[in-house]
Amino acid sequence: MEFTIGGRLEVRITPADVGKRVSVRCRTDGGGAGAEFTDTVGVLTSWDDGVLSITRKSGESVRIVEASLVAGKVVPAAPARRRGPAASFGELAAVTARAWQPVESEALGDWRLRAAGGFTRRANSALPLGDPGLPLGAALGRVRDWYGERGLPAYVQTATGAEGAQEVLCAELERHGWRREVSAEVRIAALAPVGDRESEVRAVRLTREPDAAWLARYQRFSTSGPHVLRVLGSGPSVWFATVPGDAGAPDADPAAAPAAIGRCVVDGRWAGFMAVEVAPEQRRRGLATTVMTALARRALDEGASAAWLQVEEDNEGARALYDGMGFSAHHRYHHYRSA
Repeated sequence: MEFTIGGRLEVRITPADVGKRVSVRCRTDGGGAGAEFTDTVGVLTSWDDGVLSITRKSGESVRIVEASLVAGKVVPAAPARRRGPAASFGELAAVTARAWQPVESEALGDWRLRAAGGFTRRANSALPLGDPGLPLGAALGRVRDWYGERGLPAYVQTATGAEGAQEVLCAELERHGWRREVSAEVRIAALAPVGDRESEVRAVRLTREPDAAWLARYQRFSTSGPHVLRVLGSGPSVWFATVPGDAGAPDADPAAAPAAIGRCVVDGRWAGFMAVEVAPEQRRRGLATTVMTALARRALDEGASAAWLQVEEDNEGARALYDGMGFSAHHRYHHYRSA
């Protein structure tokens, strides 16, 4: 990072730059002989009482004492992606929300309160895509009350790491006592290469609804009830993929847990992949790829050209699979829970 003008390090940021993406360098050892430095890049979310807060694209918040600064500047938004489809944060936020819809929702200004009996955080969290129409403290109080009335914990879903994302809101949530519980990546890729992969897709059965066999494999179906099926079935054009555990056997039990499953929602140019699961004893046979290839081909038939999916940051196996299929991170999303 280049911080100098005429060979001098300069701090070229002020509290007026809160909300902008910045790059700073600070001393880490008090500034004596042999001083060490660290660099931080992210959105400047506050500058109060001699302390700066910077939120990195990962969602991590870093506090820096103003007196330790040796250099700083405003930097442009992260460069445009070089592979995969072009996509704004706003477009992807809307598409991902339509693919996993709640049973009940209510507007709070431009925010959306969502509930589905506690089935997944995505369907049971406030989605803050704009102005709630109230001061933030009052809006968060309304969120707590709304979920409390339903016997649910209060969550707010936010995003970081893309132009127009919500680093400032993340910092404000932390200042109001909310704590981040789960983070995941939203990844995107061109759809055609996913559908073009060589795979035994003839073994995959595609249906419009999840049957008993599909649900028997789905790990999150431990909470039964009509709200689960309503969330799974939500979206513009929904497909479920099943690879039978004993494909081809004449006496196969149609309700037996499959070897692999998956879900895809086609929404205009986007195809979203979810619930791709493989039986433990069937792993490393390429079945996850087979499921995604079959779903991608159906989505291509419906006119989609771009793919997205969500993967938790600690799921190394899935991340490696998606790396190999051409998916790369677009932004991260986080769920903050009220204290």
